[in-house]
Amino acid sequence: MTNQPFRSATIDLAAIRNNVGVVKKLVGETEVMAVVKANGYGHGAVEVARAALEAGATWLGVADVDEALALRSAGLQAPILAWLHDPTASFDAAVRNGIDVGVSSVAQLEAVAVAADALNRAGRVHIKVDTGLGRNGAEPSAWRAVFERAAELQGEGRLEVVGLFSHLSNANDDEDRAQLQQFDEAVDLAASVGVVPPIIHLAATAATFRLPETRLSMVRLGIGMYGLSPFDDVTSAELGLIPAMRLEGRVIAVKRVPADSAVSYGYTYRTAGASTLALVGLGYADGIPRLGSNRAPVLINGQRYRVSGRIAMDQFVADVHDGEVAVGDQVVLFGDPAAGHPAVEEWAEAAETINYEVVTRIGQRFKRRYTS
Repeated sequence: MTNQPFRSATIDLAAIRNNVGVVKKLVGETEVMAVVKANGYGHGAVEVARAALEAGATWLGVADVDEALALRSAGLQAPILAWLHDPTASFDAAVRNGIDVGVSSVAQLEAVAVAADALNRAGRVHIKVDTGLGRNGAEPSAWRAVFERAAELQGEGRLEVVGLFSHLSNANDDEDRAQLQQFDEAVDLAASVGVVPPIIHLAATAATFRLPETRLSMVRLGIGMYGLSPFDDVTSAELGLIPAMRLEGRVIAVKRVPADSAVSYGYTYRTAGASTLALVGLGYADGIPRLGSNRAPVLINGQRYRVSGRIAMDQFVADVHDGEVAVGDQVVLFGDPAAGHPAVEEWAEAAETINYEVVTRIGQRFKRRYTS
């Protein structure tokens, strides 16, 4: 047996740096925001943020203020934007710690201003507008009111409008270009009432690669930073990206069984002949998608097998047939296909989801190890 942890997610920080570098080269002088929300898409927010900044990213992006505060507590002083908030949120901690706040309404502008008044310092905001995604962001009918109030608060020295942004649907290039046109209208309207922020941002990973006109003054690099493709028709390797996470477990039991032996709950799998079953101590409590049952690949001793039977809360089985497998052997669920590992996308296809979800849901029972 090895000293490998029972559950292991190995994160290659050199891959993170490579992926940021690829985008930096692509966008030139445009700034890059490294999006590390949701614990860095499951990879570890603090470690990924440090690697991204080393590689030339100049901003960090998170969903909420608590995530931003965790980065500040770790000593990261780069600009951070947090854009999703509880309706009754107080922004005192954000203003105190120099965290930029994404706002979508007059009410949120006022809440940031109240926090700024209490701390006697201007709050930093990015105004988000909805250009057709239908999620957070001020709707077009509210744009003028939001911009005018932002201009007033900025004139009073209570706020600094640092940015204006939106998010694309990635439905198709024509739809995204239509959103860009609407976003341009929002930028023009804001300027007409005196709001001319230094940073205008719209593109996430997909548009950064496919629609250069959307790069503007900053791009938000999310899934691409982790070495995964946002496209169904282009692989990460074709984009020059390297998958950063390798997910591993260990064989914890091996048994030889006769033909027609049933495996796991519901007996959804039976062996075709006399076979060896390898038990792996990973399950849906660890974030392994149960929909991968009987479909998802694993790599054991350099050989590919499939999950056999239903994935349980803490374990699953792989029928290795007549393969040589022993207790303690390494099991790779996914990693870098260039190294011979199954791709994250294979698990996503098996679980009828997307690569974003597969990596983001990886739980805290996994020991995250970092290599560089």
